[in-house]
Amino acid sequence: MPSQQAQKILQRVFGYESFRGNQQAIVDQVVGGGDALVLMPTGGGKSLCYQIPALVREGTGVVVSPLIALMQDQVDALLELGVRAAFLNSTQDWQQAREVERAFLAGELDLLYVAPERLLTDRCMQLLERGRIALFAIDEAHCVSQWGHDFRPEYLGLSCLHERWPEVPRIALTATATAETRGEIVQRLALDEAQHFVSSFDRPNIRYRIVEKNDVRRQLLKLIQEEHSGDAGIVYCLSRARVEDTAAFLCTQGIRALPYHAGLSAAVRSDHQSRFLREDGVVMVATIAFGMGIDKPDVRFVAHIDMPKSVEGYYQETGRAGRDGLPATAWLAYGLQDVVQQRRMIDESPGDEVFRRRQAAQLEAMLGLCETVECRRTRLLAYFGQSAGACGNCDTCLEPPQSWDGTVAAQKVLSAVYRLWRERGQRFGAGHIVDILRGKQTERVSQYGHDTLSVFGVGSDLSEQAWRGVLRQLLAQGLLTVDHEGYGTLALTEASRAVLKGERTLMLRRESERAARKSAARESKPAAVQLPPEAQGLFEQLRRWRGEVARNNGVPAYVIFHDATLREIALQRPESIDDLGLVSGVGARKLEAYGDDILTVLEEAASEA
Repeated sequence: MPSQQAQKILQRVFGYESFRGNQQAIVDQVVGGGDALVLMPTGGGKSLCYQIPALVREGTGVVVSPLIALMQDQVDALLELGVRAAFLNSTQDWQQAREVERAFLAGELDLLYVAPERLLTDRCMQLLERGRIALFAIDEAHCVSQWGHDFRPEYLGLSCLHERWPEVPRIALTATATAETRGEIVQRLALDEAQHFVSSFDRPNIRYRIVEKNDVRRQLLKLIQEEHSGDAGIVYCLSRARVEDTAAFLCTQGIRALPYHAGLSAAVRSDHQSRFLREDGVVMVATIAFGMGIDKPDVRFVAHIDMPKSVEGYYQETGRAGRDGLPATAWLAYGLQDVVQQRRMIDESPGDEVFRRRQAAQLEAMLGLCETVECRRTRLLAYFGQSAGACGNCDTCLEPPQSWDGTVAAQKVLSAVYRLWRERGQRFGAGHIVDILRGKQTERVSQYGHDTLSVFGVGSDLSEQAWRGVLRQLLAQGLLTVDHEGYGTLALTEASRAVLKGERTLMLRRESERAARKSAARESKPAAVQLPPEAQGLFEQLRRWRGEVARNNGVPAYVIFHDATLREIALQRPESIDDLGLVSGVGARKLEAYGDDILTVLEEAASEA
């Protein structure tokens, strides 16, 4: 009976004919009163896993969400579906909060969103004890992991939910978690009895591309102008200064770009986030302070112009592209300076040795993904403990890189670093090492007399770019390290000895020539979603209608209907309310609210044809 009720709600409220993947099993587990730990990729339908049980079970589903700025949009989307939803957070005045509390106590809410900081207050705990709770949903559950990329200390207090309400089922959800992080979630949230549901981490619609940095701002501009003109996208940077500089540069090139970082005022961040969600074609340039919980389905690209610190962070951030299942791009530009900077940040970290080792392991996994000559997706999924064959939809599959025996080249680099230290007591950075190897008579080389070293000029056979690639890969493999007592200078490691002695062979990734990179970029552009010409015109008319409705209602356009639903309407051209109700994503509430208007748009388009 509960399973049938859940199916009816899925169809009537959300407009979907059937559950996907593990959704049915998860819903059954929670409806039956059991706990669940859910790992599902972004865009995989995690929210349905707690929204439907909240509508089936008696009481109100309490959703713990770390993002106050997004609660309004999440609640707006539910209200559009006819679901009784509200939130409690610091943006409300006391009268608004009091009305939400009254509605909760009166049993007039299906779902109540609360930030963890608010939830753990005495007032909120006392409120919940006076009402009836259907379930607790802990969204973005990876925030409980102190080793993770989005750690929120408030999440550590959420184990009290089990202690105070042992009979209320809990569902913890995240899109990103290794087996180790899953163990932390179970331990810290007291989910020992929870059933685990781990979906595939694969997002086949995303095309992964990692390129070598070479004037990264221009590379980014080329990506946007040639492949994603007019598309919504996110550009991630490591520093606030880089965010501001990149956003300003894109604006000068005619791209609607907005900055977002923790140094901006709350009002500015809120305004920029609202514009990104509500307007078409906005590019958000941001630090990792932006993005968690973003529900915008039509983000067509996510670009990183600095290397992420971990594979988890990279996966979480790239997962914000293509939530609608349509083709999207995950693009990363990375270079030697990224490796040097990340190594130095770890060495200078204030954490203890265990913390630094953990950071180093995360960095090495990220470097392995960047430097692999195998399928990117295979490597990415393997990090999360899942196996897959070559995907055919990443740069290494579409343009397989070559590998070469770089043992001799590596010995030359390591010898140069060794001789500078042993013979002169000096350490230098990557640029100076390359100048010595290539026999470049710079002012600095002459000043220190490095043109008299035996290694001076022994690497004239390789270009500067090729040598930087060798150095980057030696750092990635731990054969060189950054001397944290200096300023990005290079030093040998214990592992260097085997290479210098010829006891270890090194196969390196060969850097492609610029022309080959240009060709690869053209050929690797994701296929756009194609509609027949007559359907494309109707789709654009429907989007214009949706945009007007969204503006009038003060909500993002996707809250009214997703692009995928409008495309299906444009293709099927339903002629009646009943026909329209069969389109995926058109539930009963939206059919009642917008059905006649949509049919009018279709009739007008037919009369103009």
